[in-house]
Amino acid sequence: MSRLTGWWSGRGSAAKVELYTRWSFHFFLLIEIAAIGLVPVADSGYNPLVSPLGLALTLLVLAHSVLNAVLSSRALDWALDRRDRPVRLAAAMILLTASGSLTLLALRATDVLNTSVAAAVVTGLVTFAMGGLVLCARRPRRMLYVVPAAGLATCVAVVAMGVHPAEGLGYAVGITLGGGGLAAACGFSAWLMKIVWELERSRDVQARLAVAEERLRFGRDLHDILGRNLSVIALKSELAVQLARRERPEAVDQMIEVQRIARESQREVRDVVRGYREADLRVELEGARGVLDAAGIDCDVRCPGVLLPDEVQAALGWVVRETTTNVLRHGDARRCAIAVREEEGAVLLTVENDGAGSPSGNGDAIGDAIGDGPGGGIGRGSGGGIGGGPGSGLAGLRERLAAVGGSLEAGPGDGGTFLVTARVPVPRTSGMSRTEAAG
Repeated sequence: MSRLTGWWSGRGSAAKVELYTRWSFHFFLLIEIAAIGLVPVADSGYNPLVSPLGLALTLLVLAHSVLNAVLSSRALDWALDRRDRPVRLAAAMILLTASGSLTLLALRATDVLNTSVAAAVVTGLVTFAMGGLVLCARRPRRMLYVVPAAGLATCVAVVAMGVHPAEGLGYAVGITLGGGGLAAACGFSAWLMKIVWELERSRDVQARLAVAEERLRFGRDLHDILGRNLSVIALKSELAVQLARRERPEAVDQMIEVQRIARESQREVRDVVRGYREADLRVELEGARGVLDAAGIDCDVRCPGVLLPDEVQAALGWVVRETTTNVLRHGDARRCAIAVREEEGAVLLTVENDGAGSPSGNGDAIGDAIGDGPGGGIGRGSGGGIGGGPGSGLAGLRERLAAVGGSLEAGPGDGGTFLVTARVPVPRTSGMSRTEAAG
């Protein structure tokens, strides 16, 4: 069953809106055929199986509906800046609609075509054509001009054919009412689809800006520490070289000082990295609530007051941070529930969301920025020169929890949700701190 629904649930919000909108316009093809193409068939005199005129009407409606569907699809691509404006298709639609309508009106004026059949087919052709043509207009004012212009042009054509003006007025009213509603629906659908994609892009940009801002902050901290100490090391090394050339014993003292400053710098950098990586559970819960609420995701955080050791708080705080990041970046959630509770000598943290993504992606992008993989200079990877530790994603979280005797499970939850469960045994010791309720 999951495979059958994956093509839908695996899409983001913007992609879902676009898919729904496109198939709605494709469905117009069937509606036009059913609403107009069956009109001649309902009259025995225009049965396409026995009447050449009925066959011609049916083929006209089929060609018009197919062309309108293709025009709508290309116009939606243009609205999303994926294609050029379909000017040729729009011109072909106008030409087919105008020539077909004028031909039918001429047949109506000579009493070759029944009045009701002519009115239904002409009004339908013009009305459905406006649905595709308004998509080719950028401004709403130009979209509105299409409807009265089409109604007025049809009325003038009817009167010019020698038909009574009252009938021409009926054509104009029918086209204005029907075409106006269809044009408004089509124009609004295209506008909504474009706005949803813009919101999706702005959300990604906001996440990237947050990562870039954190990178700058971390870079400034490292610069403040290393810049001063490296300058002192350079000066003392130069002094030691000069003293050594003069065979002065003070050169040894200067190099000892250089060694001391280098070790001090290494310790300070480790402190910066360790402080950056330490995660406080209460702070992370409040941060998760704020970030998810800002992203339009309803976040329910429940954390009654429980006593937790500092290392357990840090490990669970990382679970909250990583899973929140993945809910934002890899899922399509509308609701997220985070709960912390005690259970049989252990603390249990659950993060459940109704999005399609799982927290098995790349993990915290900010962590990646400072060397999160193998070979990272200051990172969690296996080649980190300063400050070792576990990697990112689910594997990294399991390693962090394993360090405090915990475990992590991730997989589908009830009702199509995705559930991450972290369990850490908590012995009753004196070195425990209280985590305040977050929700």
